[in-house]
Amino acid sequence: MNHGTPNRLDRAFTALRAKGRKALVIYLMAGDPDVSFTERIVPKLAQAGVDAVELGLPFSDPIADGPIIQAAGTRALHRFRGIADFLSMVARIRKTTELPLATMTYYNPIFRHGEAAFARDAAAAGLDGVIIPDLPVDEMADWPEVCVSAGLSPILLEAPNTDDAHAQAIAKRAGGFIYMVSLKGVTGTDVGLGENLGTRVQRFRKHTQTPLIVGFGISTPEQAAQVGALSDGVVVGSAAVARIAQAPSALTAEKDLLDYVRSLRAGLDGA
Repeated sequence: MNHGTPNRLDRAFTALRAKGRKALVIYLMAGDPDVSFTERIVPKLAQAGVDAVELGLPFSDPIADGPIIQAAGTRALHRFRGIADFLSMVARIRKTTELPLATMTYYNPIFRHGEAAFARDAAAAGLDGVIIPDLPVDEMADWPEVCVSAGLSPILLEAPNTDDAHAQAIAKRAGGFIYMVSLKGVTGTDVGLGENLGTRVQRFRKHTQTPLIVGFGISTPEQAAQVGALSDGVVVGSAAVARIAQAPSALTAEKDLLDYVRSLRAGLDGA
């Protein structure tokens, strides 16, 4: 598949590989605790060593999310009147940083907006990639091509029970990075290195040079270092979202999250 002109995600991962560094991707629920917090924190995450941010678009039935991210989504659901509101926030963030930004959401809002319209509007707002956990590779029709034609990376997920045929299809059609799910289950489950991770990484290496980023259950610098040694980087979501939720104020949430991110960066860098 022709992945089109490299976007910010592609350029960032190419630069990391050239330096021999691992990617740190942080997931935030957009609008939690409020929209202004999300807008303020993203450029600061870049300064703290984050290589890309996933912005969760709140959805009423988040089947892949564990309790921490579900609760954040419930808090944030009414911060946006719809996709246009969310993309307006993305556009404001984009004016403050060149950090690669992806959104993670579910297929229903995209279907209602229209796939081509969503891809076009998302790219215009400054997004670089889209992750849809409830859209399996068998059912996505020409969604990856729709993304690429708009300048977006179609980020696809792989799980411990993904068979070889589906892994090859994912390798062929994914862009930006392949999101390797470390466990069978939902976000936030702490399982260390996950199931057969080394074997699964090797399987993909035969078929693609697309970066392999591992998420679900990574919460400590030590885990980040272990997983990073096998892959191209890590996604940390629930542990980051929990720090925001547990903080007594937005100012404390900002400090706690940035300190935590710096510790993850140090772990990945072997510092």
